[in-house]
Amino acid sequence: MNALPPDDHERDGIEEGKRLVRVGGDKGLSLAERFSERLQRLAWRSPIHRFRLRGRHPLKLIAVAEDPFFGDVERGQALLDGMLRYRGETRNLSGLDLDKPTYSAAFAEYLHSFAWLRDLSSVATRATAAPIAEAIMRQWVAAHGDQVADPAWRPDLAGWRILYWVAHAPLILSSADLVYRSNVLHALARGARHLDRTADKVPAGVPRLAAWCGVVASGLMIPGGDPRRAFGEAGLERALSVSISEDGGTLGRSPERQRDAVVLLTMLCQTYGARRLDPPAVVEDALKRAVAALLGVCHGDGGTSSWQGSGPIPAEVIAQTVEATGVRTRPLKQARDWGYQRLSAGSSVLILDAAPPPVARVVEGGCASTLAFEMSDGDRRLIVNCGGARAVHSSVPRKLAEGLRTTAAHSTLVLDDSNSTAIHDDGTLGRGVGEIELSRSEDGGVARIEASHDGYVRRYGFIHRRHMALAADGRDLRGEDSLVPAGKRRRKTDSPFAIRFHLGPSVEVSPTADGLAAFLRLPGGAVWQFRAKGAALDIDDSLWIDGSGRPRLTKQLVLTGETPAGGASVTWLFRRAR
Repeated sequence: MNALPPDDHERDGIEEGKRLVRVGGDKGLSLAERFSERLQRLAWRSPIHRFRLRGRHPLKLIAVAEDPFFGDVERGQALLDGMLRYRGETRNLSGLDLDKPTYSAAFAEYLHSFAWLRDLSSVATRATAAPIAEAIMRQWVAAHGDQVADPAWRPDLAGWRILYWVAHAPLILSSADLVYRSNVLHALARGARHLDRTADKVPAGVPRLAAWCGVVASGLMIPGGDPRRAFGEAGLERALSVSISEDGGTLGRSPERQRDAVVLLTMLCQTYGARRLDPPAVVEDALKRAVAALLGVCHGDGGTSSWQGSGPIPAEVIAQTVEATGVRTRPLKQARDWGYQRLSAGSSVLILDAAPPPVARVVEGGCASTLAFEMSDGDRRLIVNCGGARAVHSSVPRKLAEGLRTTAAHSTLVLDDSNSTAIHDDGTLGRGVGEIELSRSEDGGVARIEASHDGYVRRYGFIHRRHMALAADGRDLRGEDSLVPAGKRRRKTDSPFAIRFHLGPSVEVSPTADGLAAFLRLPGGAVWQFRAKGAALDIDDSLWIDGSGRPRLTKQLVLTGETPAGGASVTWLFRRAR
């Protein structure tokens, strides 16, 4: 998101720095871009590319880096039991067919990135884990060591793979079989040469960072790699400049991908540390900013809020991640580039999505969530988004997962049951929110945010404006949602709208006798009162995707009404009663 040129500020009267603009277009990949990607993958199979991957391969690695992150114990235990498990999918290691895969794209990423090495090392000693890791490695090298194809050789997965290999080398290179060891090191060297030529062609964001981190790590760990290291550091600096914003947020705007960026940069710093070298200042600076941004979307319970397909990352994972980085910083309150605004007072934390969704070329599975918010009281979540569209358990039907991307699956206003940004049948985002007007202030301890988006202007002739004010003690949140006429289009009939507040898990809701308000009871005894004016209140079923990707039934408050051509306004209040 960028600020408009000065002429545009003067023309529309919006103060400089208060408007965010969706950059890169409002459509998905163009035909030319799709053709270019397909052509690139076809080029991997060409004799020329295979020739480029030839060269000497190392007899050993210079050093072994440390992986400071904990793995998933459940997945690690499954590996000890002879199974590879990820988000509900399970494959028996003895029957793992890498030539004709039958697993999902998410499972393939887990397999080909070798992220399972971390899970395995977290539950077993080297003596126990090495034979298991070697068995999978033998299968992988036999199927993909010399055959460059998608997804095994997708540049971002190749980058992750190199980082995991150099961090868990004792698990995959302990064998006395010299031919096997040579094949593994040969695959590593081929992967590095592959990344030399493909890293800059990866979409900006975490994928490009992963590819360039792989280049730098191989330059550090493969003998004679100083030229590659210098080449990789230059490429990584370019990737950081376009993938991580000034405020530390990643391009795809997903908390899950934000954590991935933090993990990537930390693992790379550990690779430098294994060589007793200091990482470049630009890497350390990016890591510090990324950690602050990650903490900025965390609730009072320490876990993340759910945005852009990401589910809630558990508090213990976030705490261990931050500890592993060694970074000490406060949560970022204002992330204009990344797009999240954080208000905190008393025991309350509020996080608002105040930016357009990412463009399709940056991330698949983006969500139409503009001006939605989440809110927590201490370690309890009061208002949430359904979340988790790209982090669901395999048992969740695909149509339901896609539905989690809609505006209705977020705590915001929906006009005419239509998404604020269109979601195409192929999964890409279309037209909708292109500009955001945002202002933030604090007066007498009351923190205020006013924001608006133009997602409904083209189709319905209305701007959605949301104003929120959080009291200094955090016990009172007042809001107003308005539909303001704008643009050339005018509806001849009234347009129905719904303002949804999805409630957190375990929140009990009871309507008042007059049906105009509701009491919300949180585990632990806290009670909040909700009241609204200007719309009818209903209580409906909802769901929330938890940290394991499984749906949990919950409720939602729904304010409904119709707006005439002149617009409409609804005020609402959350007040803690005890």
